[in-house]
Amino acid sequence: MKEKVVLAYSGGLDTTAIIPWLKENFDYEVICCCVDCGQGEELDGLEERAKLSGASKLYIEDIVDDFCDNYVVPCVQAHAVYENKYLLGTSMARPAIAKKLVEVARKEGASAICHGATGKGNDQIRFELGIKALAPDLKIIAPWRMTDVWTMNSREEEIAYCKQHGIDLPFDASHSYSRDRNLWHISHEGLELEDPANEPNYDHLLVLGVTPEKAPDEGEYVTMTFEKGVPKSINGEEMKVSDIIRKLNELGGKHGIGICDIVENRVVGMKSRGVYETPGGTILYEAHQQLEELVLDRATYEVKEEMGNKLSQIVYEGKWFTPLREAVQAFIESTQEYVTGEVKFKLYKGNIIKAGTTSPYSLYSESLASFTTGELYDHHDAEGFINLFGLPLKVRALKMQEVEKSQK
Repeated sequence: MKEKVVLAYSGGLDTTAIIPWLKENFDYEVICCCVDCGQGEELDGLEERAKLSGASKLYIEDIVDDFCDNYVVPCVQAHAVYENKYLLGTSMARPAIAKKLVEVARKEGASAICHGATGKGNDQIRFELGIKALAPDLKIIAPWRMTDVWTMNSREEEIAYCKQHGIDLPFDASHSYSRDRNLWHISHEGLELEDPANEPNYDHLLVLGVTPEKAPDEGEYVTMTFEKGVPKSINGEEMKVSDIIRKLNELGGKHGIGICDIVENRVVGMKSRGVYETPGGTILYEAHQQLEELVLDRATYEVKEEMGNKLSQIVYEGKWFTPLREAVQAFIESTQEYVTGEVKFKLYKGNIIKAGTTSPYSLYSESLASFTTGELYDHHDAEGFINLFGLPLKVRALKMQEVEKSQK
């Protein structure tokens, strides 16, 4: 019996070339596993391609709802944004994919898992930390790091290698953007984006929507509801989270929402430049935060902001399956108990404009906030508060006056 390896398979040129490479260099039985996180038409024709390339079996595992409910929602609730811009589209999906790869490996009795991530990127870290945490006994094969065995350095060489092994597939050598897509987002790297001095060619690049300039001249109102921090409905229609994201992607793409050009700091130490399209995610983050503004007290909001930043780093670095992520998420979930209500906003040419937020747990008191005197607030109380709040400043100032006099 040959040893089995489970290959994280996308159907692209890299993972297609890896199939005969694994058989030739390791004599493995190759089992392909494509994990569907909502990448759409990219899954078409995969089974035929995998078998033609020499795989003994192909799993196509639909984890869209698991991805949305158990990975996306916690990040939305935390308002986890890496370096104040990146909504973690690829980062959130990798641990979910790693978990499914391990499940398939266990089912098949495989001894190894192989991925096609490069030796320069973040994904190798995310995949491998997930696998190590869930299945420390499994071997991990990363061809792009095995430069003594993996000798292909271009698309042309990969195509030639496939043809040598009787695999004639509809790939060409023309270079295009390097993209990663799932239900939450699509990322673009390569071509003109490799030089930060270049403006992105948005007409050629965008997949999920249009630029704000090409968005409709008339705005569109949207109403959303949340229960305990979880999105529940759009415009009065209740939906599961994955369908809410699909609908928001459609609305956001139409109005030029969520296009972000970033130079980010990778875990491996280099900077990289990419354009991310996250139309639905951008709306969802904003709507959730608008509701939290009403519901959370100041001290909790401040600490939650810190924890959101911490979670973004944890997720970006591939440390999902760790006690720290569990602890941070537990804190975040405790803050969501009363994040329930309705958010209304207008989408207009790349903008999300507030149009009214309500919650049965709102801490906003109109009688307190208005300029008229309410029952709970006596203006005279402010004088004593300011005296105490400013006491350290006054004590220091008096001491400095005393020091100055003594020096004259």
